[in-house]
Amino acid sequence: MSKKVVSKGKNEQVSSTSRILIVPVLAIAGWLTTILPNVAVAASYSNDYSVCAGRLLSVGVTAEAASQGCAKALRPRDLAACVVKIEKQTQIAATDALSTCGKARRPEELATCVVGVSSSTQEAVNPAALDYCGRSLLPVRFGQCVVGFHSSKIDLPATQILETCIDASDSVIGASSSSTPPSIIPTGSSPSIETNPVPTQPIIPTQPIIPTQPIIPTQPIIPTQPGTN
Repeated sequence: MSKKVVSKGKNEQVSSTSRILIVPVLAIAGWLTTILPNVAVAASYSNDYSVCAGRLLSVGVTAEAASQGCAKALRPRDLAACVVKIEKQTQIAATDALSTCGKARRPEELATCVVGVSSSTQEAVNPAALDYCGRSLLPVRFGQCVVGFHSSKIDLPATQILETCIDASDSVIGASSSSTPPSIIPTGSSPSIETNPVPTQPIIPTQPIIPTQPIIPTQPIIPTQPGTN
């Protein structure tokens, strides 16, 4: 009887010890379950925007303008790179570059255009370079046009060269976007498939029918005289 009491006491002691060890483990697991998703969200969503905002703040953009610009940008890192490049390599202020970089489809190409045009004109048309590069849908090509004319020593005012290159850029875009309108196929009919037609053999007319010789009538039968044998 005493052995059963001792074994029962040992079992209760082991179970209580197990409960003491399990409860902290469950609490830690619950805490990790709560905090890990937040850490994952922060790591996956805030990186690009934090980099964008930090770089814009470093070049003098206000906190409000930086937050609005980065929030609207499809690629926040590219937006920040555009603003920083223009601010550091031209005389254009970062606050002025932010608006144009935010509207560009390819901010990095816009920055390359602005820096190239500004360098080739010895920073004489910095504001105009930002405006024209922002208007062009092909900023790299537009920048190459302006830089090429300046390097060839064409004796034209800088603004005239900008106008000439922007007109040419628009013409190229219009030509590349034009296409032959598709033909309208009536409903219910299947489109014809264009293939290389195989020429058929020419129709050779048959030989003309040669008429046969005319039928020559036989000599008429002469009746005999009546009463003669």
